[in-house]
Amino acid sequence: MQDRFQHLFAVMSGQRFLKKLGLGNEVPFFICPFEPGEARLEQAGFRILEINLYDLSVKILKERGIWEHIVEIETAVSKEQLKELLQGVLDPEAHLVPAIATTLAGADFDVLFLSGVGEVFPYIRSHNVLNNLQSTAKEKPTVMFFPGAYTHSLESGASLDLFGRLHDDKYYRAFNIYHCEAQTREYR
Repeated sequence: MQDRFQHLFAVMSGQRFLKKLGLGNEVPFFICPFEPGEARLEQAGFRILEINLYDLSVKILKERGIWEHIVEIETAVSKEQLKELLQGVLDPEAHLVPAIATTLAGADFDVLFLSGVGEVFPYIRSHNVLNNLQSTAKEKPTVMFFPGAYTHSLESGASLDLFGRLHDDKYYRAFNIYHCEAQTREYR
């Protein structure tokens, strides 16, 4: 685990990463797959803006005045009904990404960290967030911390396997950050 964190630090603190070089006109989105028990990464030397999707979801529900109602009905409705309700009120295009855009506009950062992916599943799907975020968060590198595995091959495309169990073969334009070239740290 320490080697992986050192690799992350070396990649994310390098000018190639921070200046979005070598992406071939792709959006600067990266996936950082991790085992669910490895949820901590030290931040040092560069400015991080972390947006936890679960915390943001709760904030949106409270701002819309429906948090208490959701908590009240949670045990009375089916899981499918609750999922459909949450998918509607937390739709990435209509609600989640605009809230992220508001946060980005008021922040000074080098790298955006998106966390909480496992906590918002299944009512928010990571591919929907990334697809809708392309027009909003492409100015700075974005790293989504994904609790599971991320694989990409020419034959089968991309696959995000949540918790190493739930297979999802949607198309992702993001790079696996563990496949990025690490650089020695360049100071500003």
